Amino acid sequence: MLEPAYQADVVVVGAGVAGLSAAHRLTSAGVRTVVLDAAPWVGGRMTTEKVDGFRLDRIGQLLSTAYPELGRTPGLDALVLRPFAPGVLLHADGRHHRAGAPANTGGARGALHAVRALASAPRSAPRGPSAPRVRAGAPLGTPVDQARLGAALTRIAGTPVERLLARPELPAGQALAARGAPARTVDGFLRPLLAALLCDPELTTSSRCADLALHAFARGRLCVPEGGAEALPELLGQGLPPDTVHTGVRVTAVSTTSVTTAEHGEIQCRAVLVATDARAAADLLPGLRVPDFHPVTVVHHTTNEPPATGAFLLLDADRGGPVAHTAVVSEVDPSRAPAGRTLVSSTVLGPPPPDVDTAVRSHLSRLYGTPTASWETLAVHHTAEAVPAMRPPHDLRRPVRLLAGLYVCGDHRDTSTVQGALHSGHRAASAILTDLRATGPLHTADPPRTLRPAA
Repeated sequence: MLEPAYQADVVVVGAGVAGLSAAHRLTSAGVRTVVLDAAPWVGGRMTTEKVDGFRLDRIGQLLSTAYPELGRTPGLDALVLRPFAPGVLLHADGRHHRAGAPANTGGARGALHAVRALASAPRSAPRGPSAPRVRAGAPLGTPVDQARLGAALTRIAGTPVERLLARPELPAGQALAARGAPARTVDGFLRPLLAALLCDPELTTSSRCADLALHAFARGRLCVPEGGAEALPELLGQGLPPDTVHTGVRVTAVSTTSVTTAEHGEIQCRAVLVATDARAAADLLPGLRVPDFHPVTVVHHTTNEPPATGAFLLLDADRGGPVAHTAVVSEVDPSRAPAGRTLVSSTVLGPPPPDVDTAVRSHLSRLYGTPTASWETLAVHHTAEAVPAMRPPHDLRRPVRLLAGLYVCGDHRDTSTVQGALHSGHRAASAILTDLRATGPLHTADPPRTLRPAA
């Protein structure tokens, strides 16, 4: 039994990437931290289902090698990122068109070179007799349009984030038009790209959030974690001290000095950090605003005859079906499929059609230029509240300190990305450390208390 009145310095409610990243910073500073989650696993929405040797993400979140928090967050040193082929592959008018940055170019110069290279870009991997033809540049409009886009990517890649956030805020679609982006360039390239990055094909997202997404795209490479989305939260959880993370523990109430659980009664502490999704956070913190959400459906297929698109992210510029983007994920990350098998993962944005698998198969046949009737469906994952909407006006740095001793973090407090979730956890941990040091010494020598069922 512990003698102090409290059993931990900080209790973190929620073992998603925001809560786990905050816990890493707190424990690294000597703060006794306990992380509680009602689910039997860590990760929140970043979970991966295992089916017959396949690793199937429930939400196909894309990462970028340009996300600063992936390098700053303690515990992610061992994270392996598997990049897509440089740039993206666009499907328009029955053809595939290459667009985006070439390999090994991450800054403004590389972004400019990417657009200049479109006219002479080589064809994609060898294709079968039914595969769509590949050419470069068409969805980007005229050569003048391409030059303007190249200049815009150059500027955004080299612009400090602070200046991007100081721009006037509009819905992303309106902002692109106001800046002179031709309609063909918006619809042929920017809309499908931003739909993949923000899960918002209508471009109602704040232009500041869209600018941050384009900034990361121009400076880095789109990628996925090796082994599935769960690899990131699992690494964070494994890097914490023993007895820090407790799953299967449902928190029913919080205050500035305690949390109440269904399984272990009341746990006394000096501060509480609510790091759940937006709706669960509002249940624990009445008055907290619940945003709208973008629903996401991910459909996973396997086939013995993989499409010849290689490791590209394939975007539908025509908007000719339910699939916003798709990829032969086993080409990007071979660990996601058994040896000799192919995994194709496709994302549907918005409410899915009634017979989603049939509609997706039909659309994929056109996108890949190959029959899909024989493809085996591995899983269909629909998440109604997958991504918090970021319509303007959107505060990208919503307060994480509600009261002295009560804090909140998550992708609903910054941007609706993994980068936003990690950065929100970073901000919350910094606020907690500042307040704790102002109220008394930290008990660095004592480990967290092992939880036991309440009497």
